Amino acid sequence: MASYERKTKETEIRMELNKGTGESSIATGVGFLDHMLTLFAFHSGLELDVEVNGDTQVDDHHTTEDTGIVLGQLLREVMGDKSDIRRYGTSYVPMDETLTRTVIDISGRPYLSFNAEISREKVGTFDTELTEEFFRALVMNAGLTVHMDLIRGGNAHHEIESFFKSFARALREAMQPGDGRLASTKGLLA
Repeated sequence: MASYERKTKETEIRMELNKGTGESSIATGVGFLDHMLTLFAFHSGLELDVEVNGDTQVDDHHTTEDTGIVLGQLLREVMGDKSDIRRYGTSYVPMDETLTRTVIDISGRPYLSFNAEISREKVGTFDTELTEEFFRALVMNAGLTVHMDLIRGGNAHHEIESFFKSFARALREAMQPGDGRLASTKGLLA
């Protein structure tokens, strides 16, 4: 299990992450983000406990981005030395009219290619541009190479939900035990 507490002038975050059952307890103060993190935990098979007190009176940006930062740091810790993982994961997730694809390399080299024009600027009060901000923060802090593509869309809620699910399922695949050796000819994943 990995845990972390982070306090800035904009957010206070307490988070725990563990390989396990996909159970979660999420309270970020941003309802849509809570919904997405619950889906992430379930589809990744990771246990996630999150409490955030953020400056949501301003907007949801700091809470969303800082949650991604901390989740990325904890993922890096949970992945350990990466000596026996598959390393690569791919997932396509349809949701009615929407189809997304996420491809992950647990490479130790952070890079995000986020190819999506979300069909609306808001889902409820959530600014949809924060989706990319969340994943960028997570990817950079976890040391992942990630390509995320919106292949078809039409409903902003479905588009974002499909991304969270496809990311989680690709991550779950990439973190599965490998064949007993490091998945790199360099002898290092960093």
